[in-house]
Amino acid sequence: MKSLRGFLLFSLPAFLLLSTLVLIPVLGTVYLSLFRDVPFLGREFTGADNYLRLLSDSHFHRSLLFTLKFTLLSVPVEVVLGLGVALLVNERIPFRGLLRGAVLLPWAVPAVVSARVWQLMFNYSYGVLNYLSDEFLGFRINWLGTELNALLSLVVADAWRTTPFVAVILLAGLQSIPEDLYSQAKVDGAGTLRRFLYITLPLLKPFILVAILFRGVDALRVFDLAFVLTGGGPGGSTTPLSLYAYRFYLTGDFGYGSAVSVLIFLLSLSLAVLIARVLRPAEALR
Repeated sequence: MKSLRGFLLFSLPAFLLLSTLVLIPVLGTVYLSLFRDVPFLGREFTGADNYLRLLSDSHFHRSLLFTLKFTLLSVPVEVVLGLGVALLVNERIPFRGLLRGAVLLPWAVPAVVSARVWQLMFNYSYGVLNYLSDEFLGFRINWLGTELNALLSLVVADAWRTTPFVAVILLAGLQSIPEDLYSQAKVDGAGTLRRFLYITLPLLKPFILVAILFRGVDALRVFDLAFVLTGGGPGGSTTPLSLYAYRFYLTGDFGYGSAVSVLIFLLSLSLAVLIARVLRPAEALR
């Protein structure tokens, strides 16, 4: 009984903090999603109407499709690049400490600043990328003017900024692998590729899943990058769900915007549950 009381007392501050920062805002958003704001008449309870409206909203479907495409493209790219960077800075190379610090610089840049810099680089008329393209290829590329190019530009900009975050997670995983395993594998005649496939990757799997979880959730709720770099264009083709919900908040339709926000939360929660289920047996093997 005393142990239970002590557990509750120690857990109470964390529970209050999580309730204030997470639970209350989520419940408040769900509550708002059940209403519709009518001009001059106030707020009207509509139940699940906002969610039913999502089913027939073609703009919402387009935004959802873009969000999923962006997530499925950006996360694998960042994990692969992050793994490469982590493997590099984990080796005993000259100035390794300085290199590790330099790797983190893109992650330290605020997302809005990073997006603005990439917007200038992608500019059709005076961007440095089109200057190089015109100089060496003889033509310019409309980086932000077509749906495919705008999507790829967002993936590139996002990968540049967030790959260091993935690299830090995977570097921590690499440093947790005992050196004795590699030494024994060398004695047994295992080459570099075999050591990577049969030692590094299996033991790094939990860290890779954690990186996918963090980056997947961030990609599903991406806002600032698309807001600054493309503004959702061209023609609304790069409007993520967060930006789509934000536009309804601007117009005063808090109920519909909240319904979109609830869907973002459910997508993020589903990804977290999926990763947790995959991670559980991986942890059991360690």
